[in-house]
Amino acid sequence: QVQLVESGGGLVQPGGSLRLSCTMSGSIFSLYGMGWHRQAPGRRRELVAGITNGGSTNYAESVKGRFTISRDNAKNTVYLQMNSLLPEDTAVYYCNANPPSGLYDIWGQGTQVTVSS
Repeated sequence: QVQLVESGGGLVQPGGSLRLSCTMSGSIFSLYGMGWHRQAPGRRRELVAGITNGGSTNYAESVKGRFTISRDNAKNTVYLQMNSLLPEDTAVYYCNANPPSGLYDIWGQGTQVTVSS
């Protein structure tokens, strides 16, 4: 079965940076569209950034210019580089994978990002 394992979350001060990683096993990573979503307490889960199997990217307006999504197909890994972090970025961040069939999504376990002084 396809699994996603996330890492890189933690506590960081406002203005700081973190890089999240998500590694896929059990399928052909290069064929999947990948994304990062986040959910803060009391808020709906929202798309943060996405990247297609061809490398096209899209971002939530709130993170444009601060976050960068990228993928390394040789490592079966998608990254989210988060710079200039704000307290409003505090959330659990989830990795998401969409297979070529489009029949279902796969989700990672989530990793906590806390931006606080």
